[in-house]
Amino acid sequence: MFKRPLQLFIFMGVFWLYFFNGEISLADNFRGVEDTLSNNSGIKPTNYTEDLITQPTEIKISLRRRRLNLYRGKTRIKSYPIAVGRRGWETPTGNFQVIEMLKNPTWIHPITGKAILGGKPQNPLGNYWIGFWTNGHNWVGFHGTPNPESVGKAVSHGCIRMYNKDIKELFHQVSPGTPVTVVR
Repeated sequence: MFKRPLQLFIFMGVFWLYFFNGEISLADNFRGVEDTLSNNSGIKPTNYTEDLITQPTEIKISLRRRRLNLYRGKTRIKSYPIAVGRRGWETPTGNFQVIEMLKNPTWIHPITGKAILGGKPQNPLGNYWIGFWTNGHNWVGFHGTPNPESVGKAVSHGCIRMYNKDIKELFHQVSPGTPVTVVR
């Protein structure tokens, strides 16, 4: 709880004043504590109102590095390995945003049109889908995979493949409208 002796000393002093001096109010006891802490070069008061949770979330993809970096504000909070689009099915680059989020999505093969229902072990999307690009016919997004050995390679039809545990974690940290930046 107390990382510095001065904090403990100030806390104990305020505690003593509050309980043993009936003429001074609790507010009076704390008056000047913040000034004392801020004037001490070894202790920096923290503004807890700007918690990371309140900062905007953003996804940044490096196709060359095959990494997805998740940011809250300017702080990178997580980095995931990914698979990207193979030659002829390259993952689109640019600035996008999350436009669709599904649990147990149905996959439709982009060439044959064959559908594999969500929740089936052979479904190449896994259990989570986060779409961020469409041309009205085809979609690109983040999803899991039944083939974890494909992560780290250029093997998809343009989507970002992730380990199933990673896409599940990401799914719960983003929402529609989250910015997505994809660079080579």
